[in-house]
Amino acid sequence: MDAQQPAYKDIAPRLRGLRDAMDMTVEEVAAQVGASADDVRNYESGEHEIPVSYLFNVAQAFQVDLTVLMSGKEAHLHTASLVRKGKGMSVERRKDYDYKSLAYRFVGRKMEPFIVTVPPKEKSDLKFNEHPGQEFIYVLAGKLEITLADAVHVMEPGDSLYFTSRTPHALRGLDGQPAEFLDVII
Repeated sequence: MDAQQPAYKDIAPRLRGLRDAMDMTVEEVAAQVGASADDVRNYESGEHEIPVSYLFNVAQAFQVDLTVLMSGKEAHLHTASLVRKGKGMSVERRKDYDYKSLAYRFVGRKMEPFIVTVPPKEKSDLKFNEHPGQEFIYVLAGKLEITLADAVHVMEPGDSLYFTSRTPHALRGLDGQPAEFLDVII
């Protein structure tokens, strides 16, 4: 991966290559992963950010390892994968969030754990996301506000929240500080 360019520029050709290898159309992939054909085209173009949730859905639908899609390298650990503090694989999921994958070297994962840092922002700047699956958030530092549809939850270190990821959700740090949390996507 070229450190000078965004990760999605390296991921896009792997997505196109997978679709080509499966001999599927954009529309067939879209139907399989629960996305629009326009989203599939955009993600394969190398010109748009690619949500981790989309990559997770592609990996599950086509039984490929998420690490391969994200990094181009095979996960190789079968028994355990130790990731030291601050050493997770950075994932460019959204420009305003910092994601570090904590299990990227483990083969056959059933979940995707991340350490996420969300900056403070104005409520008017929130961007909602939704995707298949379920999500678990455990706050480690700062004060996190998560909006789930119309419900707003303010969380502090030690608080946790489990929810269906199909619910539109947006996050922000409060009190002018970033919030850090463990995020597990299933």
